[in-house]
Formats: sequence, C-alpha cells, structure tokens
Amino acid sequence: MAEQISFTINGASTTVEVDPEMLVVDVIREVLNLTGTKRGCDNSTCGTCTIVVNGKAVKSCNLPVKKITGAVVLTVEGLAKGMELHPVQKSISESGAVQCGFCTPGIVMELYGLLEENPNANQTEVENALNKHLCRCTGYEPIRDGALMAQKLIQDRK
Repeated sequence: MAEQISFTINGASTTVEVDPEMLVVDVIREVLNLTGTKRGCDNSTCGTCTIVVNGKAVKSCNLPVKKITGAVVLTVEGLAKGMELHPVQKSISESGAVQCGFCTPGIVMELYGLLEENPNANQTEVENALNKHLCRCTGYEPIRDGALMAQKLIQDRK
C-alpha cells in the first residue's frame, strides 16, 4: 500500500506516494527522475548507489524509502552550483579518475560525505572510504589523487 513519504532532496522539499518499502535508489531514479545515482550490484557491495543522507554517505540500494522520512538527502545532481562544479566533482574529473563514469557519482558522494565530516581526512581515511566502491576502469590511484586534490580545494575555499 502506498504512503506519502516526505523528505528534502537537493535542497527541495519533496513528497512521494510510494510503497514505504521501495528502495531509495528506485525512488530517486524512477519517481524523481534523478539518474545520477546508479543501480549496480543491488547488494550494497559496489557503491554506485551512494548518496548523502543527513550528512552521511549511505548506499541507497538497500535502504527503504520509509527510513528517509524527514531526512535531508543529497545526490550528485545537488552538488554543483549552476555550472560551477563542487570541488570533489572538479578534482575527480581533473585527476583523470573518470573512465566509463558508471561508478563516479557514488564515489563523488562518498568523498563529499567524508570531506564534509572530516575535512582533514588523511590518505588512509580516504582509501578506507574508497574501499566501499568498485571501479573497473581507472584503478584507484587517480581517484585517491582526486580526493586529496578536492580536500585541498575545499580547505582553500574556507
């Protein structure tokens, strides 16, 4: 039975009428038509579905929408300000960490969540965050380099 579920996504208050057990990834992609969040493994292994909920990076492929009632949700579409990319997006692009791009939105959201929570994350903490993601194309060195570049850009903005 469908229920109304309200939350904020990318700065906009939203109410959807869906089965409360529907997965957040499906609500984001199929109901809200935000396709940056990807559906990958469906078992919380690959990280392509990562979004930020109440400031924490979470995988949306195993999260029922009822669990985000009243939450503040951020997807990759909500990071850029107009045409200005967020430092994480910009750095991942400039470091050569984008090949096919399928895993990129989830990695960007993971790194955004990490750097919001811990702007001084060290290389080990960055690598531990990236351990939650599978990338078949780039290898992880350019991604790590992009994360460290983003950290510097964020710190320079403050």
